[in-house]
Amino acid sequence: MTRVLNGIFPPRTLLLVMSEALLVAMTLRTAIFLLGDETGLRLEGGNVLLRIAVASAVCLLCLHYFDLYDSSILANSREIGVRLIRVVGAVCLVLAVVYYKYPDVGLDFRSFIGGMVLVAILLAIWRRLFFALSRAAGMAEKVLLLGDGSLATSLATELERRPQLGVKLVGYVSGSPSPSRGVNGLRNLGAVEQLTEVVESRQIDRVVVTMTDRRGALPVGALLRLKARGVLIRDGAELYESVTGKVLVGSIRASSLLFTSRSQVSQGTLLLKRSLALVLSLVALLISLPIMGLVALLIWLDSGAPVIFRQTRIGKDGKPFTLYKFRSMRNGADAGGPRPAQPNDPRCTRVGGWLRHSRLDEMPQPYNILRGDMCFVGPRPFVPEQEEECQQQIPLYAQRWCVRPGATGWAQVSRGYCQSVEDNTEKLGYDLFYIKNMSMGLDTLILFETIKILLWGRGAQ
Repeated sequence: MTRVLNGIFPPRTLLLVMSEALLVAMTLRTAIFLLGDETGLRLEGGNVLLRIAVASAVCLLCLHYFDLYDSSILANSREIGVRLIRVVGAVCLVLAVVYYKYPDVGLDFRSFIGGMVLVAILLAIWRRLFFALSRAAGMAEKVLLLGDGSLATSLATELERRPQLGVKLVGYVSGSPSPSRGVNGLRNLGAVEQLTEVVESRQIDRVVVTMTDRRGALPVGALLRLKARGVLIRDGAELYESVTGKVLVGSIRASSLLFTSRSQVSQGTLLLKRSLALVLSLVALLISLPIMGLVALLIWLDSGAPVIFRQTRIGKDGKPFTLYKFRSMRNGADAGGPRPAQPNDPRCTRVGGWLRHSRLDEMPQPYNILRGDMCFVGPRPFVPEQEEECQQQIPLYAQRWCVRPGATGWAQVSRGYCQSVEDNTEKLGYDLFYIKNMSMGLDTLILFETIKILLWGRGAQ
């Protein structure tokens, strides 16, 4: 796995991005050479590279915004074909607007149309070839799991769901003397004492340690000897985080949050984050004032006062604060206590349903950020009753209170809306991953993903 902006991405996905960037640029360059009219020919001595770079950047952004680098989509060849068609249409629309506004960066008509057709065809062919090579047995990394507990089962499930990682799970070695319960249909290749023999006979490239209880059971000597011979050794919990972008809550130890070097955030970073939050929240409030005035008027005309909805949420260090939103539900909708929103919730007003779908009900929240109750990025704050229930039922839940809550967060862009304790347990895994890897780079990545979600209107309730 490779870190970009402190987010973790599979190397093959990054290779796919770079190869497709090169393919798009070379295709457009070829289209200019073969199909360019006098304008295209003059580009040879002018800003041809700038024009190709603009068109290529728009193509890659559209590929990203249609989730064509998302792990769950990469494994579905039919879905890839449908989305590639949408990408080409979106690229044409976006570039038409860009070329109208900035004609100096535009391609001539014949090069543009011919280039887009070639790009669509070659991207479809390249994707099939790329994943055929990725799945080839000779190119797949042979992986052996050392352990047969819940971590091994969860990790095996996630790896098998992501063939683009180029990982072939050969089997597992039981980490305990008791009979194995099995690991996701994988073969039990022996006991821990046979680790070296199994690795050598199966020509294993990487051993992933997934033993839950390692005290006195971890074969340190055998692992060190294998490492000296070139076999890669990887911690299972760390690999799970790299693959999924979340922490496996049931197997994490508090010490792993305490001693990881990435969880140490400098005072300078915290100061910079707070300074940017102050400036950006103030600018956001000033820019959005006319829109907020119009929204407030619509709410008042539709269902009367109050326009602003106030609700107690739990913030940093478990301290309560008042969250401000535009009211989207009928007055007294939560009289019997707060309840999670449902799809097509009958408590929503006519204007409120539209506000929730477009996320405009969240517009007053920069005021909370300006006050210091929240940041732009962080774990999403819940009401005290929900927080107390989750704290009692989910291990390490209170750890998410060690940072300021956010208007958006890694859990929001990765998991979506939660309604049950099980949902919140998984969502906590994303929150703990964010806390362990918190940085300005990861915040930037989350904001970028949030914009994509807002544009497509996903996850609204």
